[in-house]
Amino acid sequence: MPSLPIRLGVNVDHVATLRNARGGLLPDPVRAALLAIEAGADGITAHLREDRRHIRDTDMARLKREISKPLNFEMAVTDEMVGIALATKPHAVCLVPERRMELTTEGGLDVVGQQATLAPAIAKFNEAGIRASLFISPDPAQIEMAARLKAPVIEIHTGTWCDALAERNSRSDAEWLRVVEGAKLAHSLGLEVHAGHGLDYATAETIAALPQIMELNIGHFLMGEALFVGLAQAIGTMRAAMARGRAKAGQA
Repeated sequence: MPSLPIRLGVNVDHVATLRNARGGLLPDPVRAALLAIEAGADGITAHLREDRRHIRDTDMARLKREISKPLNFEMAVTDEMVGIALATKPHAVCLVPERRMELTTEGGLDVVGQQATLAPAIAKFNEAGIRASLFISPDPAQIEMAARLKAPVIEIHTGTWCDALAERNSRSDAEWLRVVEGAKLAHSLGLEVHAGHGLDYATAETIAALPQIMELNIGHFLMGEALFVGLAQAIGTMRAAMARGRAKAGQA
């Protein structure tokens, strides 16, 4: 398939985490979003959790109002969150599993097991013109169910692969193959394919070489790098890594 441009979505959750650690208004995640866009982000991702541990309702409203690029609203599939998303009208929602005690999203959504809950939510978003993305592991059964539920997008959970690489675990090659085959299957079923979780410069460059991947959503790593080099430089370096990877897709 031809190699198309790949987008970078920047997640600003952890700017809000730092703000909430002390209370008050600073640092402002909306300011971080505006700086990220100026530096080359194609969109902004924010996860409004049920316990409001980082992003708050007022942050989501301001992001929708103030940023010039698409807003990707990460959320659990609950009546409350579906209602807030429909009222906010972001460009997209990314439906994720959520547990109160987890530090971060620990795995992919069980689309097969939760299809009865997901189907009406996806239908509501489709009707409202909001693109619904399902955050799932690269498992064929999950991908096929996402297509049957008429979700236009999936986001492949790359955390297991990234963790295996970081740990120099022998599973890393097998996990990478799952990502590759999952992206191919999803594309063949007419799904737009995104990816995210645990990506850094090296892994983003690697996965950008897959022509089926249209968008990477990255947050924690970029915010950590920004502490040392600034947000604009971190995003610039990430974009360069993604461009190198995409060039390899074009050569292939």
